Amino acid sequence: MSELHFDVAGAEGPKRYFEALTPASLAHGYLFAGPPGTGKKTFARRLAQSLLCSAPKSGVLGYDGTCPSCKLFAGNAHHPDFLEHEGILKIGDRDAPTGFHESEDLSARDLVRQLSMQSYSGGMRVLLLADVDFATPHAANALLKFLEEPPHGVVMILTTATPGRLIPTIRSRLIDVRFTGPSYPVPAQEGDEDSLRAQVVRWFFESVDGKMPQDSWATRESIADGVETVKILVRDWIVSTGHDGVALAAPDCAGRLRALRPLGAREAVRLLRRLDDAQRIARTNVLPRFVADLVRMALSDTP
Repeated sequence: MSELHFDVAGAEGPKRYFEALTPASLAHGYLFAGPPGTGKKTFARRLAQSLLCSAPKSGVLGYDGTCPSCKLFAGNAHHPDFLEHEGILKIGDRDAPTGFHESEDLSARDLVRQLSMQSYSGGMRVLLLADVDFATPHAANALLKFLEEPPHGVVMILTTATPGRLIPTIRSRLIDVRFTGPSYPVPAQEGDEDSLRAQVVRWFFESVDGKMPQDSWATRESIADGVETVKILVRDWIVSTGHDGVALAAPDCAGRLRALRPLGAREAVRLLRRLDDAQRIARTNVLPRFVADLVRMALSDTP
């Protein structure tokens, strides 16, 4: 058996997750979410290379770097079974015929057509939508229809630093994989204590304590990311009390989260549903501070 590699620094949590998978347990879609600089796109590309590598292996992670597939990843040529698009995705022309990589400006409809074709190598096909955003709801819906009935052997990976901007119906069909720390050392910067995340973390713990902290972080531009940060903390709150050994998405908050009262299963489901409701409301014209107040009440009302 060839020696396998996976040349990605950091990202220990995602590595452990995919190391535990087999080809049979691989899902059709994943959402790689986390701040910029956490290695989401690099990990996604190396995962794609692993899935398309022809070297024999029992799991899904790792490639030998020497097979014909790996040589395509190493060179400037496009791999015919790996599609990548970065940034805003448009709806595209409904009737335009498109083959593999015939257009540099791929659209949602292009991707759906191409992924519905037979694999060039007879194996898997992998799609990476990096830093994904949708130009219109129609573009998102075109991809959603594909996700509802994905073809066999297709794996789709979306990466984003703002998962709250994706429509819930797309997110619900993807496995959420969190990237929580930089893949390389980042020098300390002034103002870190006043970053959006730091403000929301302080606000979260004070709200859970039943206080009424200032919600100056809740603006039209930041409300989606702020509520998403709260959801990450709540998920960690759930797993940190009674689920030893589970990696947290916010490891810097582990001590404070474990000090909180345990959440029962029913209370946890109820809280997450209320946060989902707040996220939906945040996408309307409701004042951001009203949304923040709904979240605060959901946190403080938790038994």
